Amino acid sequence: MDFPGVDAIDGDRLAAALAEDPTELPPAAARSVATTLLADGAFSEPYCEWMPLWYELGLVAPVRYGEWRLRRVAREVAADAGVSATAPRFSRPRDVVVDGRPALEGLSGFRERFLAAAALLHLEWFVHAAAADGIAVPNDLVERAREESLSYYAGDRDRLSPEIRRFQELLFADDAWVARVDAAYGLDSRLFEVWEQLLRDERRRLAGD
Repeated sequence: MDFPGVDAIDGDRLAAALAEDPTELPPAAARSVATTLLADGAFSEPYCEWMPLWYELGLVAPVRYGEWRLRRVAREVAADAGVSATAPRFSRPRDVVVDGRPALEGLSGFRERFLAAAALLHLEWFVHAAAADGIAVPNDLVERAREESLSYYAGDRDRLSPEIRRFQELLFADDAWVARVDAAYGLDSRLFEVWEQLLRDERRRLAGD
């Protein structure tokens, strides 16, 4: 999207430094890592609230444990570098109105809920993480992306504008992250496979629209 500041953090160099010695990260890198970990930790429980009840109940315990682990590591990384980092507040369905009605009223099944949650919460995750990395995401773009995406995935809108469609296409690229996590930890997870497929299919559909 050519946002200003995208070169402030070298992701490959940061990953190498993190693997070598996470206690020696420079402040900007440590803030980036800690913020990302906190955002990852805070992401899943609100996400589960957008999903069917059976999904939420099945994942709430491991999700809370995962958040506790990520918060602990984030605190250590931030403390070693003497920086502070925060987690975002993600939108929950009870707080969202779409086209004049509660958000979940416009979502009828697992796929619909999954995609609506992904479109909204990935946007919120990215904006928070980008700010920690010094990336300037225009406020008007964020507001348009939120409004259009909610109306498209959970309301009455029949298409996204070209700029927001491209933005969402990039946000849905989390399918690659899901695949890497599954492979790195040898999970061979059916759940991860479903996540990856849904994200990949929507990313490709957005790219082809």
